[in-house]
Amino acid sequence: MSDHADHTSNDEHMRHEGPRDGRRGVTRRRLAGLLIAIAALALVGDVLAGVTLGRSSSSSPSSTITVTGSGTAHGTPDTVSFQIGVSTVANSATQALANNNARVRALESALIGHGVTRRNLQTSGLDLYANYDSHGNVTGFTAEDDLNVTMHRISKAGAAIDAAANAAGNGARLNGLTFSISNQSKLLAAARASAMHNAYVEASDIVRAGKATLGNIVRVTDQENASTGVVYPGTAFATASNASLVPIEAGSQSINVQVTVVYALHG
Repeated sequence: MSDHADHTSNDEHMRHEGPRDGRRGVTRRRLAGLLIAIAALALVGDVLAGVTLGRSSSSSPSSTITVTGSGTAHGTPDTVSFQIGVSTVANSATQALANNNARVRALESALIGHGVTRRNLQTSGLDLYANYDSHGNVTGFTAEDDLNVTMHRISKAGAAIDAAANAAGNGARLNGLTFSISNQSKLLAAARASAMHNAYVEASDIVRAGKATLGNIVRVTDQENASTGVVYPGTAFATASNASLVPIEAGSQSINVQVTVVYALHG
């Protein structure tokens, strides 16, 4: 009886334990499968990342070549600017200033009468100071007044300067002339086109020698430089009258452009 009871008890125990062990086996298999799937996804991610990085590096900018080119265009100035003024000496400061003011008004009237407009007249300097001898004693006072003048008709500038000098009398001063071109757009365009052509020729020569191929323009920077000429240095008129007109020649003026061009370079 006891043996039979023991076998029966063991059988009952195995029936109860069996299903739990089976469920544990299934759970382990599912966990293992999940881990394998995660590892596979990680591997695929690495592969995709590698492909993306490869494309990114292959699309990086190509090699470049940088060259400079210069171009020059010449034109005839149509505007002249100069500084003209008056200096007056008197025993007192008030008298020096009053006399100088009268001379400046006469100078302005002469300039306006020869084609200078008031908007092209600008006071550039006004000074009043005492004069001293070698012992430090005051010997008088000097008043000075200077005007910046612009004229757009160069052919009349000589006559205007001559008339101003005669009107102001002794002490009239001319402090140089400069010429300019009022509208430089066409000259700049011509100079820039020449500069770009010269840059292209230089780049082509270099690339051809290196057995490579010149690509498109990547970047361009340019620098403009307009030259101006000073005709007269600072000059004082010695007399109040001058029988001949002041000769003025405008000559020509150069407009310079320098460009720096970056080209793509294909091997």
